[in-house]
Amino acid sequence: MKMQELRVIAKQYGINSFGKTKVNLIREIQIAEGNFDCFGSAVEYCDQWGCRYRPLCFDEAKKWVRGKHKTGATKVSKRKRRAS
Repeated sequence: MKMQELRVIAKQYGINSFGKTKVNLIREIQIAEGNFDCFGSAVEYCDQWGCRYRPLCFDEAKKWVRGKHKTGATKVSKRKRRAS
């Protein structure tokens, strides 16, 4: 699912999508839809059968397991080191 599609869904729920990552935006939408905000955390099993992001969730979780997920944490830690 593309970010533009997520922004349309977020707007329907009154969620501001500006500056949010795809993962964080999906998690906010999950809460608005009555699901747990667990996108990308299912390793082998997910009991949220009604969640529209269930198939994508497993793909995202595999990225975390393989260590290929890009996060903003690296950028923040570099900034802190420069400021010190």
